[in-house]
Amino acid sequence: MSYFLTADGGTESLRARIYDRTGKCLGSCACAYKTDFKPGSRAEQAPADWWMNFVKASKGAIAQAGISGDQIEAIAYATTCCSVVALDENGDALRPALIWMDVRASDEADAVLATGDEALALNGDGSGPVSAEWMIPKALWLKRNEPETFSKAHRICEYQDYLTYKLTGEWVASLDNAGLRWHYSTDRGGWPVSLLQALDLAELQDKWPPRVAAPGEVIGTLTAAAAQELGLSRSVKVVQGGADALIGMIGLGVSRPGQLALITGSSHLLFGVTDTPMHARGVWGSYPDIVYPGRYIVEGGQTSTGSIINWLGRLSGGTLDFDTLNAQAAELEPGCEGLIVQDHFQGNRTPYTDPLSRGALVGLTLSHEKHHIFRAMMEGIGFGTRAILDAFERAGYAKTEITVGGGATASDLWLQIHADTAGVPVRVPASPDAPSTGSAVLAAYGAGHFSSIDEGISIMVQPGRIIEPIDRNVTKYEEIYTRYLALYPALKKVLAK
Repeated sequence: MSYFLTADGGTESLRARIYDRTGKCLGSCACAYKTDFKPGSRAEQAPADWWMNFVKASKGAIAQAGISGDQIEAIAYATTCCSVVALDENGDALRPALIWMDVRASDEADAVLATGDEALALNGDGSGPVSAEWMIPKALWLKRNEPETFSKAHRICEYQDYLTYKLTGEWVASLDNAGLRWHYSTDRGGWPVSLLQALDLAELQDKWPPRVAAPGEVIGTLTAAAAQELGLSRSVKVVQGGADALIGMIGLGVSRPGQLALITGSSHLLFGVTDTPMHARGVWGSYPDIVYPGRYIVEGGQTSTGSIINWLGRLSGGTLDFDTLNAQAAELEPGCEGLIVQDHFQGNRTPYTDPLSRGALVGLTLSHEKHHIFRAMMEGIGFGTRAILDAFERAGYAKTEITVGGGATASDLWLQIHADTAGVPVRVPASPDAPSTGSAVLAAYGAGHFSSIDEGISIMVQPGRIIEPIDRNVTKYEEIYTRYLALYPALKKVLAK
């Protein structure tokens, strides 16, 4: 029997997993790496650590699965997006990678937005923002501040592409990453040439990988050196993956227009699928073909979600007793006796795109206790998600259901609040490891086991459970939501003074 090796290269560690063709995970191993945080909002990692941990974790997962290396048929992987690397002709790093959370390139991001180039239609229909996290601002920062490194760089690419080169010896960019954050578009014929020219950055196009491959496309097979180091056969196929959250859409089974993927953790990411292009203020995208051929992805996000709950824990002197708090909060009626939370603790990503907006707890009385605040925070986050859904709807996106992955799935109450504030069913697949499951689907598809990614989803992604909205709660939240929406313009006036 053949098996598939996947990797989820996250911010703090890389986890390898082994799957069979039914989507069952047979073995798993994680290896942590170091992030260097420096003044000026800088965060760097050593690409060599990524490769070392890929090898170590892969061997550990294979050993736990109890199989031999020659039973691995294909490899696919998901990684953090916007972790930018400058590499020489041998694929060695010229400097540490600027990982996604490195935002030193804020001035360069402003310069990108100021061009007004047509490629910026992907960002709020041209209104922005352009994030300092993204590829072009970071590459522009390198040219302006480390011109020798920029000049020497044979390739400027991402975490995903670095692993691909180490495995296959091929320079290939992921259409998923390039379409999401490099302003590459299959609808516009590829690279954002005019945008690069406007920034005096035209040479970057020659430093990007010459080939762009879509998720599920076979890149090649292992080099002799990679095969030996991993203990695998040279015939193992390496299949294109992409950004962890987007590959997570596949692992959540979100592939049809009207479906939505809600990836939860410290922040919320919301992705929808549509069969027509869609550009509007308050909505990012739409991105053509970056996950599924012939389909578009629309995007929204909340900057602070799970991190708000963690903040409450820090104020309380440590970790929260979630079992007790969830039980107490579940006894409360929607609205927490008049308490409303604005969830903009680190600004608002969408639909307002206001980095200066701030969080608020409004309506506090001496009768409110910790579980009131706990539930109000979950409700405020739910309202923030609803505001994004409303922006999607104004742009023409008709939602049918939300599929949730990540930290929020640990709380039945939070899932119910999301269903009730959005007014649509919430689905939770059987496997919580969405990026790895999605990578397994891509590996099996690339190996020829399925005729499409959709067929792979139907077999390898197990349905899990559905949380239906409670009608009386939906009605109550509609009225509270109008008061939540009134907070942003009111507080904006206060914070501006």
